[in-house]
Amino acid sequence: MKRFAILLALAGTLFAADVPQFKYDPIWPKPLPEGWVWGAIGSVCVDSRDHVYVVTRGVTLPKERGLATAAPPVIEFDADGNIVRSWGDRSIMAKTQHGCFIDKEGNFWTAGNNDGMVQKYSHDGSKLLLQIGKKGVMDSEDATETGRGLNASRTSLFKPSNVAIDPGNGDIYVSDGYGNKRVVVFDKQGNFLRQWGRQATQAETDAGVPGVFLAPVHCVVIGNDGLVYVCDRMGDRIEVFDKMGNFKRNIRITTKTAHRTNSENAVGTAGAIGFSPDREQKYMYVANGADNTIHILDRVSGEMLGKFGRSGNQAGDLTDPHALAVNSKGDIIIGEVPYGGKLHMFRQVRK
Repeated sequence: MKRFAILLALAGTLFAADVPQFKYDPIWPKPLPEGWVWGAIGSVCVDSRDHVYVVTRGVTLPKERGLATAAPPVIEFDADGNIVRSWGDRSIMAKTQHGCFIDKEGNFWTAGNNDGMVQKYSHDGSKLLLQIGKKGVMDSEDATETGRGLNASRTSLFKPSNVAIDPGNGDIYVSDGYGNKRVVVFDKQGNFLRQWGRQATQAETDAGVPGVFLAPVHCVVIGNDGLVYVCDRMGDRIEVFDKMGNFKRNIRITTKTAHRTNSENAVGTAGAIGFSPDREQKYMYVANGADNTIHILDRVSGEMLGKFGRSGNQAGDLTDPHALAVNSKGDIIIGEVPYGGKLHMFRQVRK
């Protein structure tokens, strides 16, 4: 029995050692051009070359006004952190930039959570290739951003948060998101196919009722397993579905300290997710904006294996991590919204 206990302890040590470890990289990215500030980072995404796209919101903080300029809407960095290009026209892009995604052809997709549309651009941003919905027109009772969400339109959206593209057939999955509470799917031409989801109550969310969202529906990601992972941010869970919207399981992101709906700073624990780059995507990383922590989970079981990050305003500290992306080396890129407004690179420690 004693020998068995020793072997079990050793196995636990080996298992713990196998969990990815991360270290903050203080020299990535390189400094921005003189006078540029992030203001707020709506999203980050990575292409096949490990170039990082950063979506900014075009705002400056009170202490920066008159002294700095908001960075362009989209900034592309190479793997070493050098700016490759920047682009974007805020007059035609969403009012508040949110999620971004790079499809297998290298096209850039983005959503906006204070608008009613999703857009697809060429890789360098020179061409607008597709738009679903119209700028300033919402799927709400009065078509405005203050109206009650209808959760119903086949052509309009209401404050969508993110977008994911099925690599097999090009279908477009949108987490629609802040005003509505649904996942809506379009074909690659932008024609409506199906949707699922509705507004949840706190009791429904706590009970794990599937297919309902407390608010907002903050991310949508398609895994290599063909399943759709959806962030129910204030519900503190990732809901997993097949591509037709059939519920598979909940992955709870539990914490003793996270803000919930009774807090004016409520952001919930399940804000953004990314997967390790191995084919099986063994690990899932979850940005917890309430605790300023990145959780490391076993993707299949949902077991919490570890976490990293701490609250603070210094380099490497986290203040409302809002967006997360993983490159081909397993490094994690994190973008923050206004309270922090920082861009981080956490390198996976090589063994």
